[in-house]
Amino acid sequence: MAPTRRAALQTLAAGLAWGTHGAHALSPMRALPPVLHPGEPLRFPQDFGAHPAFRTEWWYLTGSLWPQDDSARNNTAAATATATATAASTAPGAHRPAPLGFQITFFRSRVDAAADSRSAFAARQLVFAHAALTDVAAARLVHDQRIGRTGFGLVEAHEGDTHVVLRDWTLQRSGPAERSTYASRVTARDFTLDLRFTQTQTLLLQGDAGFSQKGPRIEQASRYYSHPQLQVSGQLTRAGRTQAVSGRAWMDHEWSESLLDADAVGWDWIGMNLDDGGALTAFRLRRADGSTLWAGGSLRAPGQPVRKLSPDEVRFTPLRHWTSPATRARYPVAWQVDVAGQRFTVEARTDAQELDSRGSTGSVYWEGLSTLRDARGQAVGSGYLEMTGYSGALRL
Repeated sequence: MAPTRRAALQTLAAGLAWGTHGAHALSPMRALPPVLHPGEPLRFPQDFGAHPAFRTEWWYLTGSLWPQDDSARNNTAAATATATATAASTAPGAHRPAPLGFQITFFRSRVDAAADSRSAFAARQLVFAHAALTDVAAARLVHDQRIGRTGFGLVEAHEGDTHVVLRDWTLQRSGPAERSTYASRVTARDFTLDLRFTQTQTLLLQGDAGFSQKGPRIEQASRYYSHPQLQVSGQLTRAGRTQAVSGRAWMDHEWSESLLDADAVGWDWIGMNLDDGGALTAFRLRRADGSTLWAGGSLRAPGQPVRKLSPDEVRFTPLRHWTSPATRARYPVAWQVDVAGQRFTVEARTDAQELDSRGSTGSVYWEGLSTLRDARGQAVGSGYLEMTGYSGALRL
């Protein structure tokens, strides 16, 4: 689910509406907001694209990257040797260099305050983006953010297929619906990512065939699908040096009209690529006292249908905390996560993965590369952990 992406959009859109016009009710001429209904099928490639009638939407990519040896790229023999060594390094007990974690997220927000304006410059839709890079070996995270209103070709979230442009930050899909390839480029302050993502397995439709409930009321729901186990290749530039990279990634695309439940102050979410080819999603929404308001997720074993996880099948228990020296927020950076009778442990690869996005969305959250371990303590997957509401309750 990764609810940070919904909250960020709603916070920004609400702030703009109030700051420009104050409390703004729907005018008689304005269309009623769309309603999501269980049982409505997703349609591709149309649903890869933007859904501007809905309040919030995001395309979210996270994963692990490994720089490739420069000499190995120069001849086939060296490349083959590198591939063989890489395969050997992933065997049980083998050593592999620490990865780099990355996040690229594009958001779209409908701005109701501008709906009645006839001006070509009215900000009817906003697009903003976050990008982050975690260097596990250096225990360091760097990140950047962008924001812009759609129009004039510089900022766009296109309908019909994935194509999001925020000046020099881009994400675009190509290929048949069942064999998607994505290309993304972001030029951040401290790094540039130029990556290609290739689908390796069927789409994972979250919830009930893509209808994902996010609270106790049926209207608290989204359309939501995932691309687990994406193959990644491309280039990373930092400190003036460009390196070829490869790795594994996870992608979410989600859109919604509804707001979060009034009692929700934050959430915890994981999206994990399992080493056996499976995929695990789990989330919970928290009340102010730390109790769980709602939970859910999915589990897909290799070659098997996806299993939807009901609220009573998901339990998050914090094991270890880290306090941010910048915000003094206290985050659980190790969790016990019980799903459908299976027990896992989620551990941050490095503790300091807090993102301060107050320059764009007004939010501070923790989102970082993590390891998934089974009940015996053996690493069985990797992915991203997201936590919000620890630096203060979310106010939408």
